[in-house]
Amino acid sequence: MPLDQVDVDKLPPDGEEEMSFLDHLEHLRWHIIRSLVAIVVVGIGVFLAKDFVFDHVILGPTKDSFLTYQLLCSLGEFLCLKPGASLDIITRDIGEQFITHIKSSFWIGLIVAFPYVFWEFWRFVKPGLYENERKAAGGMVFTCSSLFIAGVLFGYFVISPFAVSFLSAYSVSPEVLNTTTLSSFVNYMTMFTIPTGLVFELPIVIYFLAKIGLVTPEFLKTYRKHAIVIIFIAASIITPPDVITQFLIALPLFVLYEISIIIARRQMPKS
Repeated sequence: MPLDQVDVDKLPPDGEEEMSFLDHLEHLRWHIIRSLVAIVVVGIGVFLAKDFVFDHVILGPTKDSFLTYQLLCSLGEFLCLKPGASLDIITRDIGEQFITHIKSSFWIGLIVAFPYVFWEFWRFVKPGLYENERKAAGGMVFTCSSLFIAGVLFGYFVISPFAVSFLSAYSVSPEVLNTTTLSSFVNYMTMFTIPTGLVFELPIVIYFLAKIGLVTPEFLKTYRKHAIVIIFIAASIITPPDVITQFLIALPLFVLYEISIIIARRQMPKS
């Protein structure tokens, strides 16, 4: 059919004819492949920088020189936290250090490459949006990447020091020594950072839900008390059973929830 006989309103936003389902899958496959390549490339760099990554990044919260401990101690002696200096990190399996090294490199590669990964995701979604939707979502890659990195940094510099200090000092009996495996410690550090980065994307989720009319500011206000309970449940899952650490993660989540109400008010479809 000639282009001038096609109903313009039925054309996709970019003015091209619609692709088939298999064409979309092919495009998605290449976006995923490029994202995985970026993660692997960054992960290889992290893998090669083993000494710096483990001594100064992953094991950083176990040392007195960690930035958070230094800042708290500079504010007053009563604020000084005891890091995991008494925590012995061991390995039980012959391949644990190597496997943990690979896992750590992948997760850090994902964190560092997240802006590119989300950019690839945005390139896949963007052609399906109308022009006004593209303008409304301008800067989405920068905003989502910034929120994710901010969440990861919050988990690393705020949650992990308090959690490591609490868990390494907690004892049920003087006869029980605090030791942990390297794999377990890395899993905890992963849990403190990546989920927190994803949770910090809450305003973006509310933005799109409000844009399509599924969420309203009145709904968010009505269920604010329920949201607070859910926030504390999520905080207890992300963090160890330490009340202070749970409040540290719950507070920014509540602030993000309040920001989401403002976003929902501004992005509601105009009647």
